[in-house]
Amino acid sequence: MALPPMQAGPIPFRRQHVWLAWELTKREWLARYRHALLGRLWALAIPVLMLGVYLLAFGPLVRGHWPGAYGWGDFALAVFIGLAVHGLFSECLMRAPTLVTTNPSYVTRIVFPLDLLPWPILVSASVQFALQMLVLLVVVAATRGLGWSILTVPLLPLPLLPFLLGLLWMLGALGVYVRDLRQLVAPASSVMLFLSSALVPLTAVPERWRWVFEINPLTPIIEQLRRVLLWGLWPQWWGLFTYLLLVSAFALAAHALFMRLRPGFADVL
Repeated sequence: MALPPMQAGPIPFRRQHVWLAWELTKREWLARYRHALLGRLWALAIPVLMLGVYLLAFGPLVRGHWPGAYGWGDFALAVFIGLAVHGLFSECLMRAPTLVTTNPSYVTRIVFPLDLLPWPILVSASVQFALQMLVLLVVVAATRGLGWSILTVPLLPLPLLPFLLGLLWMLGALGVYVRDLRQLVAPASSVMLFLSSALVPLTAVPERWRWVFEINPLTPIIEQLRRVLLWGLWPQWWGLFTYLLLVSAFALAAHALFMRLRPGFADVL
């Protein structure tokens, strides 16, 4: 028999919901590196290793070039930014279809605000992304110096978070009823990578197809991070604000869909 539904809302404000989200986030973060010899040190070691790989691969080996960049080092940094943003997106996307199905006890045995489930995944992935940006900031400071615009870097990924929350709510709810979704997320992640500016500068895309790359939700965040970190320019605030409004509307709609489908979860599971 289904238990009465309980919800925290799109943003948890009540103390018990914040506490629940915090405890679930700690468990998520600790489980990420459980039984590893270096433990949580891997959270910092992985970005350092990956940046080293990019500098080697796109430097002495390939000697890549990015429009407006000075040498292969900037090319590697430009790619690192793009892949870091995609990595944040991809981690949430991969977990989304099984958001509810991997926690059946929360559905059938206890009264739990299921709409809190995306928050631990999002926060854990965001912390890993923040560590990648920290490593990048250290490298940029050592090689290029930092201007005042660098202070805006923590704000630039924030508009992406409502989009990721909406994705987790929407696919998490649909994944209860359509189990085939988990087979589609890997190809979808690849599509989002190759149809964004993560690996390809927008200026290199034929103009007739450029709009496909520009409407990719990852592209605006990638471009603004590159604008600040690599070129030392200020963000384009109006574009980010418009983006935030659109993805916030998507997140609210996805949350409404989640709560609409929520009463049937127990019957399916």
